[in-house]
Amino acid sequence: MMLFEKLLNKEEKIAVIGMGYVGMPIAISFARKVNVIGFDISEEKINLLNQGIDPTNEVGNDVIRNTKVEFTLDEQKIKEAKFHIVAVPTPINLDKTPDLSPVIGASEIIGRNLTKGSIVVYESTVYPGVTEDICIPILEEVSGLKCGDDFKVGYSPERINPGDKVHTLEDIIKIVSGMDEDSLKEIASVYEIVIEAGVHRAPTIKVAEAAKVIENSQRDINIAFMNEIAMVFDRMGIDTNEVVEAMNTKWNALNFRPGLVGGHCIGVDPYYFVYQAENLGYHSQIILSGRKVNDGMGAFVADSIIKKLVLANKLVKQAKVVIFGLTFKENCPDIRNSKVEDIITRLREYGIEPIIVDPWASKEHAQHEYGVELRDMTDIKDADCLVFAVTHQEFKELKWSEIEGMYALENNENKILVDVKGMFDKKQPEESGYSYWRL
Repeated sequence: MMLFEKLLNKEEKIAVIGMGYVGMPIAISFARKVNVIGFDISEEKINLLNQGIDPTNEVGNDVIRNTKVEFTLDEQKIKEAKFHIVAVPTPINLDKTPDLSPVIGASEIIGRNLTKGSIVVYESTVYPGVTEDICIPILEEVSGLKCGDDFKVGYSPERINPGDKVHTLEDIIKIVSGMDEDSLKEIASVYEIVIEAGVHRAPTIKVAEAAKVIENSQRDINIAFMNEIAMVFDRMGIDTNEVVEAMNTKWNALNFRPGLVGGHCIGVDPYYFVYQAENLGYHSQIILSGRKVNDGMGAFVADSIIKKLVLANKLVKQAKVVIFGLTFKENCPDIRNSKVEDIITRLREYGIEPIIVDPWASKEHAQHEYGVELRDMTDIKDADCLVFAVTHQEFKELKWSEIEGMYALENNENKILVDVKGMFDKKQPEESGYSYWRL
């Protein structure tokens, strides 16, 4: 009997290592069909999950309360599983090189609890070669088992889009790969238990690893192009959004928009590819240039805010600037690698301490990660400049009268509205006489 059949018969278990934005939804989905152990080293996270609280808002508290996933801090519980999914983050260091410590740590934990006949599948984003050249040796050394004889390994890149309730785990085609034909067949069969969209069988682990970093690098480059033309159009006095709307009337136009590119995927993955390319003697031209453009957009937005303040005859250091949004994307509590931080940092260079509003972000995490105190929307008044950096639904639902009430009582031409994501119909602020700017 194959492993996936034993899982369906609940004779074996799946262990998911890492209960974050990727691992937790995977564990929840599999637990509807098979027995699942959800492991994480964060006591805070496991305690919240065991209390029925979803810290990611990906599936919701009701789903967490009713799931059959066994959430645990006890790594020895992993021994009860035969199919292991590694879904830990893969961040970058300050010098933009890959930080593989979470993947290495997860491999060591699994190695200490690995049993014969197991399969280990990595979902964490890595550059081609990490699974076979780094992870497998760790599993072998720590477990004392031999890969290929005692256990098998595969790679299946995560494709979850945080905050997206339309393109969910089950509805996105899953790339799967294995170290040999037998492991590929088994891994594909296991994922087909929950992936309704089906799976794509990559011929090798390296192909699957490469597909992940490249699909995000491709998006990064396209957004960088739009960001670059947005900076040029700003100098020309041309509205970028209006150009894009005109361009998109052609059937083969790519509907990318300018914006802040942060988060744990698009803003990070290209550096993994660049790192390995440089190790092989190739210096990236396009990908690294795209990253440079996107990494500079926070400062560009902040400089545009300063310019608007000066033109409105505001005393810059005394200006009350309110930024709406801290998370890296809309309707998601994830603040990792948020490029809003770059706006904050740049404004601080001018002596401005902006007020930050974000109903999705954790106040504790915002203070810990970025040293900012989140405020409630109801507290905002007497503002000189409102900056909408993230299009949370709560912001989109604001009435124009509510927005007007947040400003200081003065002439409309002195009220500055910065619309980073093009959330507003520009006619409203312009017809009201506001000083309006959008990326």
